[in-house]
Amino acid sequence: MAPDRTPRGGRPDRPPGEQLDDAILRSHPAFNALEVAAETGITIEQTRRLWRALGFPEFVGEKAYTAADIEAVSTLMSFVDAGSVDFDMAVNLTRGVGQTMARLADWEVSTLVSRVEEMEAGDEATGSRIGSALRLINDVNPPFERLLIYAWRRHLAAAVGRIEAMGAKDEDLHTIDVSVGFADLVSFTALSNTLDRDEIGDLVEVFESRCQDVVARYAGRIIKSLGDSVLFVTNDAEDAVAVAEGIINVIGRDPKMPDVRLGLASGPVVQRLGDIFGPPVNMAARLTQVARRNRLIVDQNTADLLPATDWESRRLPARPVRGFGLVEPVAVRRR
Repeated sequence: MAPDRTPRGGRPDRPPGEQLDDAILRSHPAFNALEVAAETGITIEQTRRLWRALGFPEFVGEKAYTAADIEAVSTLMSFVDAGSVDFDMAVNLTRGVGQTMARLADWEVSTLVSRVEEMEAGDEATGSRIGSALRLINDVNPPFERLLIYAWRRHLAAAVGRIEAMGAKDEDLHTIDVSVGFADLVSFTALSNTLDRDEIGDLVEVFESRCQDVVARYAGRIIKSLGDSVLFVTNDAEDAVAVAEGIINVIGRDPKMPDVRLGLASGPVVQRLGDIFGPPVNMAARLTQVARRNRLIVDQNTADLLPATDWESRRLPARPVRGFGLVEPVAVRRR
């Protein structure tokens, strides 16, 4: 069943908020969960699992689903029925899409809100924020949708390449050997209590964007960012140290930014659902708790991976590290 396309500006007889929904979804809610299940040939429980995996609350009796929702479920089930993946795998993929798109949508909206305010304050004013938002959505969404597909293909190719480049073990393609880095802003909680919301948002944006630039420069990858901290991985220990030094330079050396602590650990980690797990992840995070401001410390594994001709290392006094007992962190520097 094909989606019911609505006019570019949404149905004019509907409330402004619903017009905005129409313009984005391009399909008006007309089905309940039982009808979606009947149209797609799956059970009501499967419908609920997929909807929860996307990150939305369940609607049972309400007409909350669109023809586009039915088409999406049918598309998903077509490759389940073909045997490409089983239903549990399909749910996992759906969860990944849901989490990724939820964050991307919040990012897009927070970015475009400022543009809507500019439009309403200038010559492009429509007299209504909803009107300006409708115009902006109609202008931005079509090319942005194409950009999404392009970016997904590029990142998919990069992810497949990482499996080989990181030396994935043949018996377990989820396990890879990497260097893991954790960057943590110093005293962020206390600082955030002295800033207004816009200032906090600007600070986090600068921190995350600068970290992203440095990590990308050395072919690394940010696994997650938590506002005041960033977790990243690289294929190579030297690249990880270069990333850490770069973050200290662009964050810790900037008088307008808080100080930062860096910890690195190396070894095998497990990749699952876009995240990584294993002792190196925990060790890198713990090391930031004992690092000095604008300093990097590493574990012994990372120090051993650095060429002795280019790097010198110095063991620091042993100290208790939660979950690891007594640990001797290592300070490293270029010769």
